[in-house]
Amino acid sequence: MPAKFKVGLCAYGMSGKLFQAPFFAVHPGFSLGYIVRRSNPASITEYPDTQILRSTEALIAKPDIDLIVVNTPVQTHYEIAKQALATGKHVLVEKPFTVTYRQALELIDIAREHNAKLSVFQNRRFDRDYLRVKTILESGNLGQIHEATIRFDRYRTGSSGKLHKEGNFPGSGALYDLGSHLIDQALQLFGPPENIYADLMQLRPDVESDDYFELLLYYQQLRVRLISNVMVTLPEPGYVLNGELGSLSQLRSDMQEKELGVGICPSSENWQKPLSEPDSILTYHEQNNIKRKESFSDPGNYFWFFDALHQFLNGRGPNPVSPEQAAEVIRIIEIAKESSTAGKKISCK
Repeated sequence: MPAKFKVGLCAYGMSGKLFQAPFFAVHPGFSLGYIVRRSNPASITEYPDTQILRSTEALIAKPDIDLIVVNTPVQTHYEIAKQALATGKHVLVEKPFTVTYRQALELIDIAREHNAKLSVFQNRRFDRDYLRVKTILESGNLGQIHEATIRFDRYRTGSSGKLHKEGNFPGSGALYDLGSHLIDQALQLFGPPENIYADLMQLRPDVESDDYFELLLYYQQLRVRLISNVMVTLPEPGYVLNGELGSLSQLRSDMQEKELGVGICPSSENWQKPLSEPDSILTYHEQNNIKRKESFSDPGNYFWFFDALHQFLNGRGPNPVSPEQAAEVIRIIEIAKESSTAGKKISCK
């Protein structure tokens, strides 16, 4: 195995600029060798030693590349990843993994056939708010959970202009974009549901895909709601869990995206500003009284994903996000779209 894995990014949009390039550049186990910029061949000030290429084909053809990051629009993920894997190169695909479940399964087979390693970038597994919820669940302090809500709201009254996310294309819409995060977190926390009922809606007149969704995941003694609304001016908690012994209300408080957006350099240590006020409220029964405890969640760190990815590529650890897990997210999305169209509950079996 190389001392450093040489990395090539297929694009330098928001995903590449904020969530990938800064981490590959500072992690000692990677070197950022190439970035594809189709319309702007100029070098990037932050990465003067990184070579700029004009196409993904040119990137895939480079013999010295170890890892190709497919961070282009989801509609192109399957074809680019397929080409890269067929050369035996390792591949990291931005979420959502693919447009269809069938495409996801095909990529898994191609990676296996060519002995290439394939991972998917579900970075919000490393958000502070999600990690807090995961810790509380694992502690058992809430007892048996019977109801949970996970939501991710924004306030955008008009189109962003990103047609691959808001146009009339397969793979566009909030369910693929933000829904891939919420579904992934629900699967990690609670496992696969038995049935799904979904309601998708288009709120803004200048977009052509869903920008509101609500999914109800049915488990034996548990109901999980996943919600995203693009027109929310007073955001609700990102997570609400109700159990037999208590309840948790957790704000969506992770600031990594914001910090990266203003140029803060990440590291393996905590590189974020501390929270100004508690973001977590836990209520629980104690001696026939309901106690209320406010607390600060511990910082998350996307750097941990890249650490785990490096260990995985070296054969020293598990895949931080396996393609099988990411494929299951796409399968749930397809079932949800079917449910919304039919207006009924659909089995996940």
